[in-house]
Amino acid sequence: MDDVGGNMFSGSKRYRKNAEKINRDKVYAIDEALQVLSSLEKAKFDETVEVAVRLGIDPKKTDQMVRGAVVLPNGLGKPVRVLVFAKGEKVKEALDAGADYAGAEDLVEKIEGGWMEFDKTAATPDVMGIVSKLGRVLGPKGLMPNPKLGTVSFDIAKVVKEQKAGKVEFRSEKAGIVHAPIGKLSFGPDKLKENFETLMDAIVRAKPRTSKGVYIRSASISSTMSPGLKVNVSGYK
Repeated sequence: MDDVGGNMFSGSKRYRKNAEKINRDKVYAIDEALQVLSSLEKAKFDETVEVAVRLGIDPKKTDQMVRGAVVLPNGLGKPVRVLVFAKGEKVKEALDAGADYAGAEDLVEKIEGGWMEFDKTAATPDVMGIVSKLGRVLGPKGLMPNPKLGTVSFDIAKVVKEQKAGKVEFRSEKAGIVHAPIGKLSFGPDKLKENFETLMDAIVRAKPRTSKGVYIRSASISSTMSPGLKVNVSGYK
């Protein structure tokens, strides 16, 4: 997104044409920003809409890292492949709830061998000792089950259903920016706005206690192939 990082499609004819329709100096109300996004020349696929939020934190301090998860009311508009680490009856519980894969040592072995055909993971607490050996593989990809994100639980059916419904995990990057998807362009402005507001509320709730001054500094919104639009977030503290 443009005000927090370049867009890899910025050299395309469509991108340049769409950029002409956007006032780069204007801070748009979210309703107007979504209307503008919807009016731009579209790609041949259903683009993902993403938000980037610049936070007033010191990303070098571990106690100011922002991390959380939230279930978006309108989902993400794409199928989510969920893998669950579990044993015994919890394997059946996970599969009955919609998990695509469930198991323990067998899945760990497959992943160690390079298999990564899944989008989300979850685990029951009793198998985390086995799963921990995948930290170097899953950690950098944001796929490691984490109790703080609600993805390590004995209520595995609930976790799976949340992930399938469009649960979004977010965390601040080195520059103090949170990037997160809020759905597809085909959702339309109303549903995207609901998802945007839900995400922003979750980011506000995740504010570190040690963070001082303005917390939500700025935000922008874009689709996969579009320039970013600055969005007014003055209502979020």
